Amino acid sequence: MDLKQLLKEKKSAFLKRWFNLIVETYPDETTRFLKYQKDRFANPVGHALSQAIDRLFEEVVSGVDPQRAAPALDQIIRIRAIQNFSPSQAVAFVFFLKTVIREALEEDIKQSGIKEELLILETRIDQLALLAFDQYMACREKLYDLKANELHRQTYRLLQRAKIIGEPPASDLNSEEGND
Repeated sequence: MDLKQLLKEKKSAFLKRWFNLIVETYPDETTRFLKYQKDRFANPVGHALSQAIDRLFEEVVSGVDPQRAAPALDQIIRIRAIQNFSPSQAVAFVFFLKTVIREALEEDIKQSGIKEELLILETRIDQLALLAFDQYMACREKLYDLKANELHRQTYRLLQRAKIIGEPPASDLNSEEGND
C-alpha cells in the first residue's frame, strides 16, 4: 500500500488528532469549548479550523498549490493573528500534521518502504508552513495598519476638540473618508 492510499484511509483519524493538537495551543477552558461545542454558530472558530484543516490535508496529499491552499490557511491564520499568537505559535499548527502522520503510520513506514513518499509529503507540509507564515505576517501587518490609522484618527479628533488644531483641508477630508 502506498502512502497516499494510507493517508486517505486514515484521513478522519488524522484530522481529529490534528484538530486536537491545534486546539490544545489555547488555554484549557477554550480548548474544552473548541473540542466539544459542535454547533458551528456557537463555535465558529472550531468550525473554521475543522473546515480549513480538511482542505489543507487534501492539499498536502495531492500536492500543495499555493492558490488552492491560501484560502484555507487564511481561515486559520487570521484567527491566530488576531489572538496575538507569536509568529511561531501561529504557524506551528502546520507542523503538527507531521507529528500526526508519523505517530499514526510509524509501523507502516518501517514495514512498507514508504519513507521516500513520506519525505515528499513532509516537504509539502514545509511548503504549507512557509505559506502560512507569509499569510500570518500579512495579517499582522494589516492589523497594525488598522490600529495605527485608528490611533491617528482618534488623536486628530482629540486635538480638534481641544481646539489645538482646526479643520483639515478639504483634500485631507476626502482622503480620510476613503479610508473608512
